[in-house]
Parts: sequence; structure tokens; C-alpha cells
Amino acid sequence: MERVALFIDGANVYAAAKRLGWNFDHRKILEYFAEKGRLYNAFYYTAVPYPMDDKQKRFIDALTYMGYTVRTKPLREITDSETGETHRRANLDIEIVTDLLATTDLYDTAILLTGDGDFERPCEVLRFKGKRVIVASIPEMTSYELRNAADEYIDLKDIRGSVERPGYRLPSEMRTETKPYYMPSSDSDDSEEY
Repeated sequence: MERVALFIDGANVYAAAKRLGWNFDHRKILEYFAEKGRLYNAFYYTAVPYPMDDKQKRFIDALTYMGYTVRTKPLREITDSETGETHRRANLDIEIVTDLLATTDLYDTAILLTGDGDFERPCEVLRFKGKRVIVASIPEMTSYELRNAADEYIDLKDIRGSVERPGYRLPSEMRTETKPYYMPSSDSDDSEEY
């Protein structure tokens, strides 16, 4: 039986959920992709605030209980010297690539839930080593290069029925202020000023 390993870019999956307007059930994701063979391991990569709040701790504990190996990195605050705006960031690309390459002897197929083009070259290396690579994301968030580097691409919209967490609202959906996803064209009769 084919051995599979799952690598989930938490920030990318969360951004996809926000864009789709529905959330993922991480237990269902695990079950869905485990059906592709014998699951060696499922890695989940996420940034955490410091100090970690109770909600984030419960989320990480739940993932661990489900069977994920959770990799975290503290969020860092970066202030733009020109605008003075502060952004919180954490990049776990190195951790993902390290696990992808360090565990190659333990799986036959790597399944990446991300659309980040930074993983194009690691995917090419895996394929060179005889590994099969599946990328799962949504087209509007998947780089052409990554999609091209994979053996198979899965559009998460196509497997919604298998991986959705019904009835769960994203924090962004609970905000009262809404922003339009698009700007109407100026030649439209019913255009409004935003």
C-alpha cells in the first residue's frame, strides 16, 4: 500500500477558507487524504501569538489529539518604517521544506495543502527522488509554477462535501463591517461609491 504524508500550510488553508466563505474540518481533511494510502504522518504548520491565547492553545491541542504533528512559530511584529503600520508575520516555509525532505524515506506520496509558489522547487526535488506530489488548494490562490510542479492538483472546492465543517463561521464572517470583494465597473448603471 502506498505511504502518504500530509503537509498543511495553516495560514494558506485559513486564507483559502476565508476566500471560500466556509471552513475546513481538520479531522475530515485527515480522513479524506488518509484514504489515498497508508498515512505515515500529517504535519500542520501554524503561527502562534506570544503569549499564546487559550483559543489558539485549544486549537493546537485539538489538532494534536486528532493525530497531527503540529509545528509552530511565534508571530513577530514588523513595523513598516515608512508608514508606521505594524504587521504580524511568521513564515514556516523552512519548517515545511525541512519535513518534506527529511522524511522522504517514510512516504511515497507527499500531499501539500498550500498554493504557495515557494514550494515549486522542493516539489521538483521530491519528484526527482521518485516521490509523487499532490497539491491541494484553490486555483485563485495557487501559483502556476507549483501546480505545474505537482503530479496531481486537487481543487478544495471539488471536495467541499468531504472536508467542510458545516455550521462553523469564520471569525471574519462575524464582523459587522463588510468590504466588497470587487469594485463595480464605472459604466454600470447601479454603481455606488465605496
